[in-house]
Amino acid sequence: MQLVSVNVGTAQSIASKSGTSGIYKLPVSTPVDIGPLGLEGDAIVDKKHHGGVDQAVYLFGTPDYEWWSTELGREIAPGTFGENLTLSELVSGESNIGDRLRVGSVLLEVTSPRIPCATLAARMGDPKFVKRFREAERFGVYCRVIEPGTVQVGQPVNLEPYRGATVSALEMFRLFYTKKHDPALLRRALKAPLHHASRAEYEELLAMHEAPAAGD
Repeated sequence: MQLVSVNVGTAQSIASKSGTSGIYKLPVSTPVDIGPLGLEGDAIVDKKHHGGVDQAVYLFGTPDYEWWSTELGREIAPGTFGENLTLSELVSGESNIGDRLRVGSVLLEVTSPRIPCATLAARMGDPKFVKRFREAERFGVYCRVIEPGTVQVGQPVNLEPYRGATVSALEMFRLFYTKKHDPALLRRALKAPLHHASRAEYEELLAMHEAPAAGD
């Protein structure tokens, strides 16, 4: 696996409820420092829903980009979906929560799938794109930074698969949308190093399933 593109964005106007966004990212060829909150110089506007230590770096893979280029009938350049790092061979649906990726001196850990929002639809110029993105299940993954450092285009990327109880990013993506929650899946997911917001949500859902029925 290789680092194909490093993408950094500034805050720009966008026709969505946020008004501005850092989703418009462009490739850079110079080394970029990555700290606990992401790439140096990269704008995160809507901090309520984006960024933070558990969504510090967003990854997208070239196989998923190739699929999207075919689906949309045009070439989709790295950075289009707002990812920070574009990696060869990364198929987001095959990633597991807790997988680690060594990129240069940086060590990343997968925490969650990307859930599409209206900002992505505005970026793509298609009000129905959120639905298309959901149905495609080619979503990219968010990571926390375990070891900060510096990255540069062309560096090798080494995958360290998670060795605990595995739950895939695809399972988490589907779990976000389902109305029927499997307690066994929730328990398995809670054993993985999830995004903190997902953990709180799944703990609450599991508690609801395990609560005794009224009259018991």
